[in-house]
Amino acid sequence: MEYYIGCDAHKTYSVFAGISEAGEVIDAKRVEHDRMVFRSFLGTLPPACRIAVETVGNWYCIIDEMERAGHKPSLTHAARAKLMMGQVNKTDKLDARGLAILARNGTLPEVWIPPGDLRDQRELPRMRMAFVNIRTKLKNRIHAALAKYAITIDGATDIFGAKGQRLLAEAMDELPPETRHSVEEQLHLLGQVEDAIKETEKRILGIIEASHTMRLLDTLPGVGSILAIVIALEVGDVRRFASAERLVSYAGKSPRVNSSGGKTHYGRVRADVNRYLKWAYTEAANAIVLQQHRLGDCHVLRLYWRIRNTHGHAKAITAVGRHLAEATYWVLRNDEPYREPANKQVVGSQAG
Repeated sequence: MEYYIGCDAHKTYSVFAGISEAGEVIDAKRVEHDRMVFRSFLGTLPPACRIAVETVGNWYCIIDEMERAGHKPSLTHAARAKLMMGQVNKTDKLDARGLAILARNGTLPEVWIPPGDLRDQRELPRMRMAFVNIRTKLKNRIHAALAKYAITIDGATDIFGAKGQRLLAEAMDELPPETRHSVEEQLHLLGQVEDAIKETEKRILGIIEASHTMRLLDTLPGVGSILAIVIALEVGDVRRFASAERLVSYAGKSPRVNSSGGKTHYGRVRADVNRYLKWAYTEAANAIVLQQHRLGDCHVLRLYWRIRNTHGHAKAITAVGRHLAEATYWVLRNDEPYREPANKQVVGSQAG
């Protein structure tokens, strides 16, 4: 007999409740996240239970223990599951019971569970992303400090390059003493972050062997070897997406649509997306703009400038990122390198 268990997971404990295929109810029980206690409880459940687990920060270890115990865990989209339960009241027991019922009914909103080795490898590019975000914040603070005193650095397109730093060192004499000290400290920290990014990239390329999928993704404009790894690890098997639009939505490149009374408004992109994939496509889109002098006349640049001239840089970057997400789908589904879209006017054409 099949048993369906709901797991309402929290940081230090989980609440389990279940129901059998025949409708037999399994009473709710709170289990602390002590490894031995958790393993002991999993051993008391019927063999090969289907366990629905909410997406929480520590789901890696929860899923690992369930798989080790011979059960069949399913990772659940928590927000969608709560909407589908339709419960007026909210308690841990009710949530756990609701997850079990959704699993039994076959309506559980599941989220892909990557294999264990892939979950481990994804930590490297995700750490790099965190370092890049720190680098961006430091650069923005330095630019802001210079702007406060109307200091411009002429003669260098990038003030953080070799030539730009020499010019910056000369211009810093114009700053007040404490502001200058702050900029110097941030420049020092920026150098350390740059070194950490380079070391992380070296480790990524040394640990993660380039696959056929990664080599295909490397043909996308703006996507180099590092971003190809990020996209490949976050997307996984592209066949789990029914369409290119599903991948676009998963990557956070599809805006909310509000259409009523013959009027349609496109809002911000959704928040409940794969933010690592969203970031990767944004970085690739920005790389395209920075390298446009080397790319020449191509679809992504025409797309960028068409949107840029009417709606600004941010929306243009989002549009280019959307195209790259769509292209990812077709490149991987067709198993062939990226090529220029046949219809130059259609953003969502089959690019691969």
